Order: sequence, then structure tokens, then C-alpha cells
Amino acid sequence: MERHNLKLQAKYNEIREKEVRYEEFQCEDAEYLLVAYGTSARVCQKSIQLLRKEGIKVGLLRPITLFPFPTKRINALARQVKGIISVEMSAGQMVEDVLLAVNGIVPVKHFGRMGGIVPTPEEVVENLKSNFIGG
Repeated sequence: MERHNLKLQAKYNEIREKEVRYEEFQCEDAEYLLVAYGTSARVCQKSIQLLRKEGIKVGLLRPITLFPFPTKRINALARQVKGIISVEMSAGQMVEDVLLAVNGIVPVKHFGRMGGIVPTPEEVVENLKSNFIGG
């Protein structure tokens, strides 16, 4: 059984190295990062447009795979930004993965709506401002 488990661990490690999929949106010069997938990611794209019109440089990392999670890329982006918000339509299941990926490099906040409520771009904007910019 241990041999079988070691084989599985090697398989999972290979998957973590070769099968991670994600998309980045305006991360090159980002000072803040939103991490979101699905509908929340589409909302975040509009939020980024609104924030950039105000001169606030924000980017989006959209995980395509949640396993394996894009841990290495989020960790690298954490080294260039001042803060990260995990935007979810849930109580915060993905924020735990983001926190592990960031490993304390920068503050990570969660913004989520539940019960099928879709966050608005303006709510995401206000959440980023209140958490990191002070208003």
C-alpha cells in the first residue's frame, strides 16, 4: 500500500508541474491582484477597467484548473503587488489556496457573495479600495 501511495504522490507531483492552467489579465504592471474564476473573473475584468481609469493598477489571475492550483504563479505575482483579493461566489474556499500560495508575502483578503448573488464590478472596486487604498 505504501508503494502504491508513493506512486500516486509521484503522479500528483508530475500533474502539479505539467497541468497547471491559468489566464492572466493585465498583470504585467499590476500593483494589486484579483484572483477569481468563472463568473467572478468576468466581473473582475470590468472592475479592473474601472480601477485603471482611476489610475489604480490592478491585474487578474484566473485559475482554469483548481487542481492543480497555480500556486507558483500566484507566489511570483505576490512579489510584485501590494495586496491580493480572492473574489468568489462562495464563503471563501479558494482564499485558503491563495493564502497558502502567497505564504505571507503580502496581505490577502477575501470578497465573496453567496446564495447565487453575483458581485458587481463596483462592489469589487469598493472592496479593493477599502482593504488596500483607504477609501
